[in-house]
Amino acid sequence: MAACERTADYGRDSILEPLSFPELGAGSPSTPIVVQHPSDELLVCLFCSESVPLLQKDTLLRHLLLEHKLVIADIKLIASLPRYLVYWKGRFLEQPVTDFCSVIKTNSTGPVEKREDYFLLCDVLPEDRILRERLQQKRLEEVLEQQQKERDDCYFHRLCLFCSEECTGNRACLLNHMAREHSFSIGLPDNIVYCNEFLDTLQYKLDNLQCLYCEKIFRDKSTLKDHMRKKAHRRINANNHEYDRFYVINYLELGKTWEEVQSEDDRELVDVEDDDWSDWHAHPVSAVCLFCDHQSETMDQIYIHMKDSHGFDLHNLKMELNLNFYQQVKLVNFIRRQIHQSRCYGCQKKFDSRADMMDHISEGHVMKLPEMSTWDQPQYYFPTYENDAFLCTLSDSNDDEDNEPCHNEDIPVIAEDISDLRVLKQNSVLNQLLKNRGCFRKDDA
Repeated sequence: MAACERTADYGRDSILEPLSFPELGAGSPSTPIVVQHPSDELLVCLFCSESVPLLQKDTLLRHLLLEHKLVIADIKLIASLPRYLVYWKGRFLEQPVTDFCSVIKTNSTGPVEKREDYFLLCDVLPEDRILRERLQQKRLEEVLEQQQKERDDCYFHRLCLFCSEECTGNRACLLNHMAREHSFSIGLPDNIVYCNEFLDTLQYKLDNLQCLYCEKIFRDKSTLKDHMRKKAHRRINANNHEYDRFYVINYLELGKTWEEVQSEDDRELVDVEDDDWSDWHAHPVSAVCLFCDHQSETMDQIYIHMKDSHGFDLHNLKMELNLNFYQQVKLVNFIRRQIHQSRCYGCQKKFDSRADMMDHISEGHVMKLPEMSTWDQPQYYFPTYENDAFLCTLSDSNDDEDNEPCHNEDIPVIAEDISDLRVLKQNSVLNQLLKNRGCFRKDDA
């Protein structure tokens, strides 16, 4: 019964995808309206008879995590998830899951009843990488075939999005009309695929009085029209990834967006003689407080804020517990996750709201940490928030300490411009954990 309660509680608190802080300077666009395109394809569980429609992907991912302790890495980079799952379901029937997946042991030093093994299926495995590349190639072939059909289609017929003009013959007729008469361009016709679905999506937004660029909702069509004209918002929002599937360039390389593919062209440019970068200013990286939304651009500022506003002194904890860099990373990720789940990181008490949890923590629990074995776990190597700049402010030693010999010589240092990804994968954190798997099991025995 206790195990069932823990599983249910974990199900409510599980984080299936990395979280992200809001970007600095970005607006707060309203929730995008998405035109749903139901699919008859089913997603099958890799271990049992469970299956769900493609649009309920998160349901199956949650099932795999809670019932079978399996996580699939980089799920968004898989070109065809149904085919991917069918393939691995067959392979798991032939060989045990441990032959393919990295095993991450949690609470390895805790009580036996709290120890759990989780499995990570990722493209570090050559077979998985090859499968993902083949699915990507297959999808690219299908997209190019669809694009050619649309380019050759002579029976296209549709009204303009902004006037009553009827365009017939080919999609290029409508796209060129909107660019010429209404200064609205979504790109060259030959760069677009699934054009009708693209136009349906845009029409749906306009019918719902939503600006295509800033995505705000307006009270009537006249106000929306004036807004888009005066603000020069007769364009789509390039940061809205809902549109990615309508551009052929997004299908060219596995895991690369059109910005990344386009930026590679810059590497071919010949270096100019003038290498003066004095007028270049980088955008400051702001770290977010562990307890509130306050942001600071330096380590000292964020530390002072947390100490003065919340009574939390990370520097003191670091000195008192003699934490190295990696332990600091795990501690920060642990605290982030507990606070996100409205749980006191000190006593593990769960609250209904973040406000109640913060009131509780401020009553003497701010500097109260649980046993080190609770948070000094491999799972907390992975950031709770994927863009957490706070982790970049951590340091391995203090400026006033004497230089000490490094005891982490077995940790590989990999250059930023490394071109061989295989080297990176062979030296990844997960592989380091796998090498120690035997040690973990020995300790657990």
